[in-house]
Parts: sequence; structure tokens; C-alpha cells
Amino acid sequence: MENGCLLNFLRQKCVNLSEEMLLSMCQDVCEGMEYLEAHSFIHRDLAARNCLVNEHNVVKVSDFGMTRYVLDNQYTSSTGAKFPVKWSPPEVLHYSKYSSKSDVWSYGVVMWEIFSEGRTPFENRSNMEVVADITRGIRLYRPHRASKQLYTIMYQCWHEVHGSLNDAEL
Repeated sequence: MENGCLLNFLRQKCVNLSEEMLLSMCQDVCEGMEYLEAHSFIHRDLAARNCLVNEHNVVKVSDFGMTRYVLDNQYTSSTGAKFPVKWSPPEVLHYSKYSSKSDVWSYGVVMWEIFSEGRTPFENRSNMEVVADITRGIRLYRPHRASKQLYTIMYQCWHEVHGSLNDAEL
């Protein structure tokens, strides 16, 4: 796609993008993830680096290398499988259990990436520190370009799996 990956696009051009455009990008990703969920797919690696931006600044979810088709909305990966720690919820960190709800968690992190102008989540923390933080209930801070209302939506994405939302509910 013409504008390349969302992460690089944000880092290069975010200061010139309105909050409305950033919100539109979040909506594009949400719609893409809703489509995957409706067709029984779990992405498992949703991040700004894995989204592409076209010439009209429309964002498309991409990189389906870790995507799995599921019949019961859950997938348990094999022991020792690699996964993106800083984008993963507790059930993935501790039990390697993926579902559409774990994609919702990652979507909240993508929203955070968009509104933080392409910053890396938990950027100064090691993966082990992030696992400990998430387990203790620590979540990403509110990016300066995100309103309190928008941050509330992000934060809802980071609830533990028993009460979390699916993509259609967002």
C-alpha cells in the first residue's frame, strides 16, 4: 500500500494528522478485526507494524502469519511459541490461550500506538517486566493526544478475559 505500515506512517506524519483522522484509523482497524472475528479468525499479532495505510489514509489489517481459524473461538498455542508480549493479555502471557478477546486487548494497544504517535508500548520495560506489570493490573498510560473518553475505551479493551468485549461490541 502506498503509505506503508501504520507504525512508520504514524512516526513520520502523526503531527500533521488531526484527532479525527487518528480516530478514523482506529475505526478502520476495528472494522477489519470485526470482519476477521465474524469469519472465525483470530489474528494473534495485531499491532501498528502489521497494518497498512493506503493513499487515502485508510488503514487495513495485514500480516496474517499468526492468524488461526477457530471453531470454538479459542486457540491454544504450542509450548515455546513466540508471541508479541507487549500486545498480549494475561491469558496469553500465562496460558498461551488466544481468542477474539485477546485480539480486542491488542486492538486497545493499537489505539494506544495511534494516539501516542507510534510509540512502543511499555517502551522502557523488558518483556519480563511487562508480564509482571500486566499481571499486577498495570496498564498503558493515556497518550497526550487521546481524550479521557477515548482512553476509557482503550482501557476497556484491557480488562481480563472474563468480562472483556469482542470487536463487534466496540
